[in-house]
Amino acid sequence: MNLYTAPDPDSIERLSVEPVNARRNRQPLYAPRKKVFPKRAEGRFRRFKWIVMLVTLGIYYLAPWIRWDRGPYAPDQAILIDLSSRRFFFFFIEIWPQEFYYVAGLLVMAGFGLFLVTSAVGRAWCGYACPQTVWVDLFLVVERAIEGDRNARMKLDAAPMSFAKLRKRVVKHSIWLLIGVATGGAWIFYFADAPSLLVSLFTGRAPAAAYATVAVLTATTYVLGGLMREQVCTYMCPWPRIQGAMLDENSLVVTYHDWRGEQRSRHAKKAQAKGLPVGDCVDCNACVAVCPMGIDIRDGQQMECITCALCIDACDGVMDKLGKPRGLIAYATLSEYASNMSLATDEGRTAVQPSRVRNEDGSFVPAIRHFNWRIVFRPRIVFYAVAWASVGVAMLVHLAFRERLELNVVHDRNPQYVLESDGSLRNGYTLRILNMVPTPRDVNISLVGLEGATMRIPEFGKEDARRFTVHAEPDAATTLKVFVTRKPTGAAISEFLFVIEDTDRADRATYRAAFNAPGDTK
Repeated sequence: MNLYTAPDPDSIERLSVEPVNARRNRQPLYAPRKKVFPKRAEGRFRRFKWIVMLVTLGIYYLAPWIRWDRGPYAPDQAILIDLSSRRFFFFFIEIWPQEFYYVAGLLVMAGFGLFLVTSAVGRAWCGYACPQTVWVDLFLVVERAIEGDRNARMKLDAAPMSFAKLRKRVVKHSIWLLIGVATGGAWIFYFADAPSLLVSLFTGRAPAAAYATVAVLTATTYVLGGLMREQVCTYMCPWPRIQGAMLDENSLVVTYHDWRGEQRSRHAKKAQAKGLPVGDCVDCNACVAVCPMGIDIRDGQQMECITCALCIDACDGVMDKLGKPRGLIAYATLSEYASNMSLATDEGRTAVQPSRVRNEDGSFVPAIRHFNWRIVFRPRIVFYAVAWASVGVAMLVHLAFRERLELNVVHDRNPQYVLESDGSLRNGYTLRILNMVPTPRDVNISLVGLEGATMRIPEFGKEDARRFTVHAEPDAATTLKVFVTRKPTGAAISEFLFVIEDTDRADRATYRAAFNAPGDTK
């Protein structure tokens, strides 16, 4: 069966749509914005975007309400950035300020992850998981539910103001503002106990910073997601301008295959009857109508494209109706596209000739290159994947073996030493014992080295010894004043160790300190 005798291309609905951001229509800087009214798409990529939207929004809004039992001495919120005690809780992980390098590691992983995704599949992050994309999708769901799909929204926008139009606009923008309030509200719940803060918010007892944060995030979510939309991705986001450095000839990007689509024709049968070359594209503009960025993918690769692949879904639907193979618009690599384009144009010497890429029955000739997943596993991708995994494994190993007991010591500056009546020398120190677990425990403090020396902790009385046991509060620092005394030896400076240990948990920490004497020249 000849594929070109399938359903008449003239029966395909032609959409009246002009790409707002097409190169030929590119406006000068500061030109007024032209609204984009994306049509609802149907297909596998649109379904995947629904899943991503539900998962990401679900995590964002629900995560602060997850409980995690850490015992009676620690908060039971699973994910909490506790600014008052300067700690970050993530389920069973607790990060202290001095462990900020974990946050730095996560940022490095995020960078390598973004490089990895972009090198492999272009701006897939932008098209599926970027917060701007997710919230714009959510706002569009509300807009379509109230004002209808593309044609209805365009008609409403062009109509003069009336009670019906005003009512729809008020309802739409009110829901957008509620989404913005929920967005800001969810954010502040990560910084305090969510149930308690929610009650405080509605009773007017929450801190002013909480209300200010909700107001700012409400405004930014409403403006960026509802009013500016594609303008944020085009003019405010730096990634479209950076991504070019991440792409190569083997990166997957959304591509219009003009080697099989040209020459495009709205009247294929008439053109064929005249002996004119006819491609698969019937110029229905479905790909333009569904694009949230307002571009025409048939113009080639463009900075504005966020690789959401909705144009693929729209085009595949048209190809299904025509009985033609899918993939006129598809994810493809530049090397694959260039090879097929060279075949269709006789290495650039002619215009696209469908007969060079098609058999008589409409199937593709064997020389046509198709995507092979093995091309994904190339050196650049492997490097980014190994770097990303290495940072993650290093942090996990460090987390598993990190000490949860720390010791900091500060030597008294004035006086640096005291000569007692019996000729002994005394140095004063301030010890800060950090118990980094959410349970209290007893910690042994001992001197190692400095033979003949003893220490005294005024809080424990006037007893001198080389070893004491102190009670450390959970998730807190215990500060002690310690005096170390020894007979003079003639040495200017002697070094020794303060050692703290919890034998039950096998945690141990040391600090090398100096014992100053009259001969000290430092």
